[in-house]
Amino acid sequence: MKILSSWLRSYVPGIAVSDRVLADDLTLRGIAVEGVFDLGEFGSLFEMDITTNRVDAMNHYGIAREAATVYGVQLQPLDASLPEPKEGPGYPVHIEANDGCGRFTARILRDVHITSSAGIVAERFRLLEQKPIFNAVDATNYVLIGMGQPTHAFDLDKLQGGIIVRRARKGEKLRTLDGIERTLDPDDLVVADEKRPVGLAGVMGGWDTMITPETRNVLIEAAWFEPTTVRRSSKRHLIHTDASHRFERGADFNAPPIANALVSRIILEAGGSAVGDLVDVIVPEAQARTANRSRISFSLSEVLRILGPTEDKHGITAPIAESILTGLGCQLTFSSDNWSVALPSWRLDLEREIDLIEEIARVYGYNRFRNTLPTFSGSVVELPWAEKESTLRRTLLALGFNEAISSTFCSAPDADLFVREPKTAVALGNPLSAEAGMLRPSLLPGMLEMLTLNLSRDVEGAALFEMGTVFSGSPDNGYARVDERPSLAIGASGHAFSATDPDFYDLKGAVEQITGKFTARSFYYDRFPAASGLVPAWLHPGRSARAVVDGATIGWFGELHPAEAERRKLRQTIWLGEIWLDRLYKQSLRQPAIAELSRYQPVRRDFSLVVPDTVTYSRIAAALDELAIPELRSYAPKEVLRDAKGKLVPAGHFSLLLRTVFQSHERTMREEEVQAWSQQIVAALAAAGAKLRA
Repeated sequence: MKILSSWLRSYVPGIAVSDRVLADDLTLRGIAVEGVFDLGEFGSLFEMDITTNRVDAMNHYGIAREAATVYGVQLQPLDASLPEPKEGPGYPVHIEANDGCGRFTARILRDVHITSSAGIVAERFRLLEQKPIFNAVDATNYVLIGMGQPTHAFDLDKLQGGIIVRRARKGEKLRTLDGIERTLDPDDLVVADEKRPVGLAGVMGGWDTMITPETRNVLIEAAWFEPTTVRRSSKRHLIHTDASHRFERGADFNAPPIANALVSRIILEAGGSAVGDLVDVIVPEAQARTANRSRISFSLSEVLRILGPTEDKHGITAPIAESILTGLGCQLTFSSDNWSVALPSWRLDLEREIDLIEEIARVYGYNRFRNTLPTFSGSVVELPWAEKESTLRRTLLALGFNEAISSTFCSAPDADLFVREPKTAVALGNPLSAEAGMLRPSLLPGMLEMLTLNLSRDVEGAALFEMGTVFSGSPDNGYARVDERPSLAIGASGHAFSATDPDFYDLKGAVEQITGKFTARSFYYDRFPAASGLVPAWLHPGRSARAVVDGATIGWFGELHPAEAERRKLRQTIWLGEIWLDRLYKQSLRQPAIAELSRYQPVRRDFSLVVPDTVTYSRIAAALDELAIPELRSYAPKEVLRDAKGKLVPAGHFSLLLRTVFQSHERTMREEEVQAWSQQIVAALAAAGAKLRA
């Protein structure tokens, strides 16, 4: 943004420093001057970089207010006086969409002369390299640059009836000033007459009512529009204007009457007269949440506590704090040890006491505070689950997964798909976009997006995990309270671990390693038929499982549902799962136990079994564990054989080679002992349904 120092100084004539010093002092206060260009007798041109939250400083008068506060000089008020208007009725205005428009002003100018701009307007446009059009249009641009309030001028004779601020009707069309005919959305806010839309509110005016050299009567509009309404229309129609840039960030609710008068005065300098009084329609609800916000309490002791000592031995005193806040537009009333502060209408970013303290520090100068650390008593307290989280992280990294971080937000469809409990996803009040309008109820939307991004960039394989916070709320209390819970997501696709693609058992193994770090009494997997409705919609019902620890579900994992993969245009198989750490963390970590190695020889015995397909390995393992033979150190399947033709293994059965290892810590085992244990094992396996192979 370009700012003329001469224009700036016309508002604060008491500034005695040079333009270069002025630029440096503004930059130190967060009003960044990126470049200073000498214009000779016309002063300097400042190239500014104003942050998006400071819409009040996106103009000459707003920056002049900052300069006046920094140097403690008087800011000249804007002269909004006009010649006495002629008698006549004001132009009728009706705000139908109260949620989109909070204020609308209109003034009639008759017998005006549309001509080229002259005088100070033309001179300042030339210095700013602003293209002039003619006086009526230049006046609106001049006031926008000068004080920051967007305005618009209509050809009064082309309006048909009064002004109505309303939502667009489905299928309505509007040809905007850029010559493009646009089909409006019912969510669009429009300025209309009694027949048709004549402008896209807060974004761009209409072609049919624009000012031309033949215009003789003008209607000047200055209004306040709801930021979110303007932002949506601007994004929807891909139009970004100086007006929408300011309205989207929160314009000054009290500025429209002044801006209307300033534009009218510039136009009337070439001839014509105002007719009737200014029409000023206000929506009280909008005024209450902007210009008439609740006062906030503010104390000097809190300023000194938070900001700390300064280089100046006197520090920030009550007169200094009061002078800074008053200069910025706050109205202060002192009572006891506190101030009651009425916030300025042009600073919607000020909401709390800490915001005022930040403003005092900013204007006073951060460079004037001592380089000291804030006082702190106590010690750093580790989170209760820090050790458990660290253990899981080390385990997953050792398994070949890479840690990743995704966005805290997700889209509404993803929230509905991955939410743990129906209708508990929490919507944002002011989302950045439609794709990030919900607090994530699960880590899986982010995990799926990260895997998709890797695969779309020709990465051969990816194995990722993320530990983070998920959010949920209750519809019963209107989502007034948001609960935060820790969670873990894992995902893999492509050649993540080896030359072959991962499968269900790779994911299952990772879950087993995770749960194996905790001292649970019982841990098992189960699955449900697709028709049961118990399997999450994002999982393939035949290639997924539920993990259960001590009777409580701690998560689900498996293959992404084919329908969801097709919707996301994924050609590779995606394996993913989520572990609900708030439940898993209820278990204690398993402490490593050190056992002395036996000095005696182990004995191995293999059992060749024929097992019905209906008997699971977990049943066989349970039968062996129930024997509680101290010398039985381990057992594991070494070979599984199936024969579809039924020649080697009977139909409906499979062959299992089970290897056992016996070892004692006290002595060398005798053959008769091992034989007795082997018979116990054979009997237990037979009871479980497995028989020795003949």
